[in-house]
Amino acid sequence: MAPPPRRNPDGSGSRRKHEEPWLAAGIRPANFLPGLAIGFLLGLLLDLSSSWRPRFSLGPAPPASASRGSKRSGGSSAAPGEELKMVLVVRQDLKMGAGKIASQCAHAATGLYAELLASNRGLLRQWEQFGQAKIVLACKNQQDMNRIKESAEHRGIPTFVVADAGRTQVLAGSKTVLAVGPGRKADIDTVTGMLRLL
Repeated sequence: MAPPPRRNPDGSGSRRKHEEPWLAAGIRPANFLPGLAIGFLLGLLLDLSSSWRPRFSLGPAPPASASRGSKRSGGSSAAPGEELKMVLVVRQDLKMGAGKIASQCAHAATGLYAELLASNRGLLRQWEQFGQAKIVLACKNQQDMNRIKESAEHRGIPTFVVADAGRTQVLAGSKTVLAVGPGRKADIDTVTGMLRLL
């Protein structure tokens, strides 16, 4: 005579009937959320490592094509670990209010950043590593701004000029702010060192 079938100690009968399918067990919050978090962090690390460029590969970049007013970006080489800064030069003859100046400086900084993002990421990364220093200075008029821009471009320092849309305080097409840099402090100072703080 055959022995009777064995029962599980909990008395639940056959084990196979009560096992969850592997997929159902895998998507329980206790199992799914840690896996999701680990996958997200690994993906983020892989994405960051692929977009990082080494600091030693800084070099001049070709000038970007001009659009919306007068702008140009070049390259400024700096030694690895050397601090960089950007200078925003504001025209005083336009008599812009504080809010207008702030928005025009933001246009200049983000405009130059966007151009360098496409042409010289290494320079941006080095500038970002040291806190993205920005100094706001004043110039008298358009002629002064033009001289500063030419001097910076002659030294290979990227520039960007904001041409205002003319919706508020100034006429359409007015050149309001010149962004110079990022570049080595010494190079920037040779171009803008004679200007006063705003």
